[in-house]
Amino acid sequence: MSTFNNAYNKRNSPTGFMFHTDRGTQYTAVPFRKLLDKFNVVQSFSKKGYPFDNACCESFFKYLKKEECNRKNYHSIRELKLSLFEYIEVFYNLKRSHYSLGLMASNEKELVFYEH
Repeated sequence: MSTFNNAYNKRNSPTGFMFHTDRGTQYTAVPFRKLLDKFNVVQSFSKKGYPFDNACCESFFKYLKKEECNRKNYHSIRELKLSLFEYIEVFYNLKRSHYSLGLMASNEKELVFYEH
């Protein structure tokens, strides 16, 4: 729940959005669902055993493993967390271009979206 809170606050408490996940117990638990209700967030679930409903997320983890995790041996949890932070916040969101976003990085596409 703290991860959701951090992301929600980092995005300046957006309203009227959908949170799409698989049917994992962390997302179906009553406390988490109450948290989403508190922020007026609509929850959407993938069909059981059908990862194509969340293709963007599946793609992200594919490239996270391919471009970062499978290339390194981590010697501590701290080292792993730092590596994930750098991959997501420095490389993936700021520099990595995506065909689905018109060859823009994620943060760049978000800025363009909110400008219009």
